[in-house]
Amino acid sequence: MDAADLASRRVGFIGGGAMAEALLRGLVRQIPAANLLAADIMPARRDWLHNELGIAVTADNRQVCRQSDIVVLAVKPQVFEPVLSGIREDLTSRHLLISIVAGVPLSRLEALLLPGVPLVRVMPNTPALIGLGASALAGGSNAQGEHLLMAQAVLAAAGVAEVVSESYLDAVTGLSGSGPAYVYLFIEAMIDAGVREGLPRDLARKLTLQTVIGAAEMVRQTGNHPAVERDKVTSPGGTTIAGVEALEAGGLRAACYAAVSAATRRSRELGGSK
Repeated sequence: MDAADLASRRVGFIGGGAMAEALLRGLVRQIPAANLLAADIMPARRDWLHNELGIAVTADNRQVCRQSDIVVLAVKPQVFEPVLSGIREDLTSRHLLISIVAGVPLSRLEALLLPGVPLVRVMPNTPALIGLGASALAGGSNAQGEHLLMAQAVLAAAGVAEVVSESYLDAVTGLSGSGPAYVYLFIEAMIDAGVREGLPRDLARKLTLQTVIGAAEMVRQTGNHPAVERDKVTSPGGTTIAGVEALEAGGLRAACYAAVSAATRRSRELGGSK
């Protein structure tokens, strides 16, 4: 599916929270605002989405289904069952349902749908707000290749989107779905560390942000393993190896393993699996 095909589709969102906003911000650059619709239970949130993004809004989830070709389910895991039950009769085989409900597997979603509804489960992340999202998606039993391409196009409007086996999605949630928070925490710690060593906070912030951006871009552009780039700046007996030693002694690597594992486990719990 190319940009022209996507632009001709009507895309509706059920739930207008942060992740829906992130995807909508990407989509408004490719789809006419008249083809976008978002439902939310909060009047203030509806007003904000309308005023900020120029899209139509509603409090009626069923209206979203009636007026859309692609429906994005963007609600909390705790409420997806009553929400889906409320729109069951409005979703048919002509629709594509994209679920970004964290942790909820395709089997649980499909059990609440009429037979034949194409379904794609997605795990996006919030950098989609600035077009730098990382998403993974998996198709349900009625999703054909065209549906996966359609879902991929929706997600690619706000970053990178990869088709994967559903068995990967809880780990994707723990890694890239929750991952921005880990990076923010690292950035915060780096800034504070610079301040502790006597740097003005504004300078520590500017240097930290550029260092993180530059290091990530180096790995992306070169295609090298991160260890290769690390070795390039780690001279024998120098300052960098002293810092790396302190990070290893402090358990940075183990903490990363534990964070991704904990978030993956929580994703499974939210989805009702072990």
